[in-house]
Amino acid sequence: MKRRTLLAAAPAGAMLASAANAASAPTSIALWHAMGGALGDTLQASVDKFNASQSDYQVQATYKGTYADLLTASIAAWRGGKAPSIAQVFDVGTADMMAAGRAVVDVYKLSEMTGVAIDPATYIPAVRGYYSLNNGKMGAAPFNSSTAVMWINKDAFAKAGLDPEAPLATWDDVIKAARVIKAKNAADIPVMTSWPTWSQFEQFAAIHNVEYATLNDGFGGPKPQLKIGSAPFVKQLDMFLSMQKEGLFSYQGRDGKPSPIFYAGKAAITFDSSSIYGQLVKSAAFKFAAASLPYHQGIIKSPINSIIGGAAFWAMTAPGRTPAEYKAAASFFKFISQPENDSAWAEKTGYVPVTVAGNQMIESQGFYAKNPGSDVAVKQLTRTQPTPLSRGIRLGGMPEVRVIIEEEWEKAIQNGTPAATAMETAQSRGQAVINRFAQTLKA
Repeated sequence: MKRRTLLAAAPAGAMLASAANAASAPTSIALWHAMGGALGDTLQASVDKFNASQSDYQVQATYKGTYADLLTASIAAWRGGKAPSIAQVFDVGTADMMAAGRAVVDVYKLSEMTGVAIDPATYIPAVRGYYSLNNGKMGAAPFNSSTAVMWINKDAFAKAGLDPEAPLATWDDVIKAARVIKAKNAADIPVMTSWPTWSQFEQFAAIHNVEYATLNDGFGGPKPQLKIGSAPFVKQLDMFLSMQKEGLFSYQGRDGKPSPIFYAGKAAITFDSSSIYGQLVKSAAFKFAAASLPYHQGIIKSPINSIIGGAAFWAMTAPGRTPAEYKAAASFFKFISQPENDSAWAEKTGYVPVTVAGNQMIESQGFYAKNPGSDVAVKQLTRTQPTPLSRGIRLGGMPEVRVIIEEEWEKAIQNGTPAATAMETAQSRGQAVINRFAQTLKA
């Protein structure tokens, strides 16, 4: 009651001043992200830099848990009319976001409606292609992009009497090295992998130019047919099952859960995201190096480009969202793609520069020369122009498809299921997920 009286008695001049301050206050927008720990701190630093670079807009960044949690939360928030202006969505959620209709504003449309120029040619081809619509126009704003690489514990190699600088170009090379490491007891685990489906099937398909699904791996329509039961994928899984039996390989779980095992120096070789570079620099008590993914000479004579992982920023809609809010999102997207900001993010985190100019800057400043091997991911992504089968994989319900493949891999290890049976089952179960997703588009 007293507060109402005081407000009623406020001088007219004070009320006008308050209104003027509100009118001149910067437009604030919400950014939801999935980057915890040091990555979250680095992202916040980028946001702070943007906020300090101008006075019109303020981005408020909020950590929302894992990528899967964030995607679920963003969809729920949109349905409730409270979606953030910007949502960071992981690579496998791309099909879901592109099918989200009026829930999102594609980057090219955002650029047109706000007048903020965001040129697709700014981004390296492998990144641009992944986040583009079928007509080539940009859907999302690329941000934290990575690819899978082979990481080597150089100390374990030295202990085994192996030259850590000698290239392990093919899977035959990797298996030979693993046998020596096992024989010399140079590491608890000769070979392991994080992100099993991403690094050992999706990346495998890309660098070997093998069809993962029809319709150009899903880019050509919402109902592609999975091809993971074909001979190349069966061969790949059968190789790992044989290596497991021989004690050369150890399956340590899904997603990034196995990564700390390598950080602790317990494995000689692992397959993981290029983005773990920053963590290795910070915590590894051993010498390490990154190398390109190995290939099967019987499938391809020379490997082509790998595909990206990581996430991108999507502009989302909400009732009453103002033109100024959309312009704030577009301005932030343009800011993070500036060469100095793109290259700084890559240097601090281990993610690859997503822009051509950012990559040129990081190289010209001598970062790659001072940190040998830090350019492996970029070279692997750009060593060839993407083909229809190395542009990326875009499947509805792709997060669930990934889990299904890992479940069948685990069953094969535990129950002795043949690789052909495991991949055929994964294909059948995964196809059911894709078909359900396609049905939702018709609803």
